[in-house]
Parts: sequence; structure tokens; C-alpha cells
Amino acid sequence: MSKITKRVVDAAAPGDRDTFLWDGELKGFGLKVTPAGRKVYIAQDRLPGRSTQRFTIGRHGSPWTPDGARAEARSILRHAAAGQDPAAAKRAAKADLTIAELCDLYLAEGARTKKASTLAMDRSRIEGHVKPLLGRKKLGALTRADIDRFLKDVAAGKTAKDTKTGVRGRSIVRGGQGVANRSLGMLGAILQFGVEQGLRKDNPARGVKKYREGRRTRFLSNDEIARLGEALKAAEAGSANAYAIAAIRLLVLTGCRKNEILSLKWNEVDIGGGFLRLADSKTGAKVVHLGAPARALLASLPRHADNPFVICGDRPGGHLVGLQKIWAAVRDAAQLSDVRLHDLRHSFASVAARSGESLLVIGKVLGHSTAAATGRYAHLSDDPVRGATESTANRIAEQLNGSQAKG
Repeated sequence: MSKITKRVVDAAAPGDRDTFLWDGELKGFGLKVTPAGRKVYIAQDRLPGRSTQRFTIGRHGSPWTPDGARAEARSILRHAAAGQDPAAAKRAAKADLTIAELCDLYLAEGARTKKASTLAMDRSRIEGHVKPLLGRKKLGALTRADIDRFLKDVAAGKTAKDTKTGVRGRSIVRGGQGVANRSLGMLGAILQFGVEQGLRKDNPARGVKKYREGRRTRFLSNDEIARLGEALKAAEAGSANAYAIAAIRLLVLTGCRKNEILSLKWNEVDIGGGFLRLADSKTGAKVVHLGAPARALLASLPRHADNPFVICGDRPGGHLVGLQKIWAAVRDAAQLSDVRLHDLRHSFASVAARSGESLLVIGKVLGHSTAAATGRYAHLSDDPVRGATESTANRIAEQLNGSQAKG
């Protein structure tokens, strides 16, 4: 047996069944490698009067390194040698966690199935709102009143800040009722993780009322789309970033989300077949059908051997960042100051609805995972429900007119 180091862990290969590597420095500390290739640090010892017990420390990777896992194993084995149940001691230690420590535990152990983009947003809300307001609070002492105050403080902008993060970077944390609602939802999930781990018996975030939010759906009218087109042409004729203008046009012409266009790579583009085959999106992998204008626009964009992205940025090998600033100038020129980039997606769907496309088709085009997500366009669509209402009302009117005539 040799000492378990990162090199040993990286070289450990899976077999047909669980494989165990034991540390040559600390007896009882080991690494389990599953047939699927998962590498998990473990500690094993015999409690007085009981059979051998094996304790899981954690999966290899942040936060568990060989040295960190060895230190944890030493603590577990020390409790076992003293006749204590290491699992009970670990639960007791966790019960005294601060909210900041619970958040770190959640990110390490409770959020592994989340998408990278969702996990990044969780980290941002934890660092920007949860830790500044509740980080030092002990989990066991957290009350519903604390959660309610947290919601109000975030909504009031108590955690809002604008920090410079480098020569060209900025970290902007915003407040508001929408941010407060979503931060509360995430905090509730973290506290529920604590309940599932046996760290608390209840979730104090459950039942706390969120702020009422009106769904904001802004559609561009035909006249507004024409004004946007003129503004884009003027920007192209000026000094605007050509890739930024192309990104805005693609958002209008495809109904895609902003990040789907900015992160689009050329290996996901099939101009001949008329598809974008996105490896990932908010709803997972999906295929986006391209109309002729979108295909022509993509065909006109230059490709760079050292950059895989369609919408190239200033940094080598990266995509464009800072589209919002350019969009602000374009929309102001088009006199559309209340229009967000995401409203271009709504506008694509509204044009489809006004053209008579069914809600089912529009949902497929946009990649909605549920029919409810497409429901906001129902009043624009000439769908079967609208047609049935029209014909039924006409029949009733005819009958009313006929009975009146007989009378």
C-alpha cells in the first residue's frame, strides 16, 4: 500500500466491481472506485462491540482532495477509537454549522445534478445575498423572522453593489423584488437540503410569502420591428461591433435566448440543413430550425480558425461579452427604451401567433418544455379555441335573431 496522492487517485482505474485502495500512511483511510468510475474517499474502522463500519467522506474533487480527505478520515477514526459513533459526531458538528458553511456544503454535496449555468447563478446569489445577510447565523438558530427580513432586505437593495473586478471587469449585484423572490427560492432549497441531512427538523423558509410579480411580456409591433431594422442598419453603417449587430439580428430571426446565440459554436451550425443543433440550453439539448434570412446571415459571418464561436469576442477564443451595452444604444436609436433583449424572443413568437401558427408549433419552435410556457401567446393566436368561440357565438346569435323574428 502506498500513500494516496492525487497522482494515485487520477491513475486509479475502474473494474468490474468496486475497487478499494488503502492508504499506506493512515490505516483505515482509503479510496473506493466504482465500476462507473466514481472515486470516493472512505474511512473504515471497528467500533467497540460492533462490526466493521465504513464511512463515506466524499467524492474526489472540490472540496475533497487526498490531504483534506485524509484529515477528515483521521477525525473519524479518532472518534471511533474513543468508542464514539463517527457518523453521530459528524451530524452533531454539522448541526452547529453557520448558514455560510451550509451553503458551501450544499454546493459541494447537494447540487451535483444541477446544470453548470444554474450552479453559477446559485453561487452568485449565495455570495451576493445569502452570505452577506445570513452567513454568520447558526443554522439551528435561524427563524422564519430571519428569512422574512432577508427577503425584505434583498428587495430593498441592501446587498446591491457595483464592484470593479479587474482592468475591464465589473461585478454587479442588484436588488429588487424579483431578485429577492428568486434568492428566497434558492435559500429554501438549501435549507431543505439541511433538513434532508438531518441538520434541522424544519425548513424556516417554507411558507414565507414572496412578492407578487406581474409577468412582463413585451411584443414588438410591426412598426417597432421596422424601426429596429432601421436602427440596426444605421449601427452597421457606423462603428458598431459587427458581431454584436449579427447577434441581435439572430435573436430576432430565430427566437433563441441570448446565451444560446452568444455561446453558439460553428460545430453546432448546419446551414445547408437549416438547423442549429445546440448541445445545451435552458431546457437541455435542442434543435433550432433556421429560416432563410437566418441562414443567409450565418453564411455571411466570417469564421476564425482560432475561435470556435459564431459571435466572436475581443479575447482570443472567446465569444462576445457586453452585448447589453450595444443593445441599449440600438434600442434608444429605435425609440424602444422599454424593450429588453429577451423581448425579441417574445416578439418572434408573437409574429408567429399573429400569422396563425398554433400554440403547439410555437412551443416547439421556442423549445418550451411545457405548454404553460407558451400560454402567454394564446390571445394572439387564431387557434381552435378562438375559432370555436367565434362559431359558437355566431350560432347563438342566429338563434336569438330567429326567435325574435318569430315573436
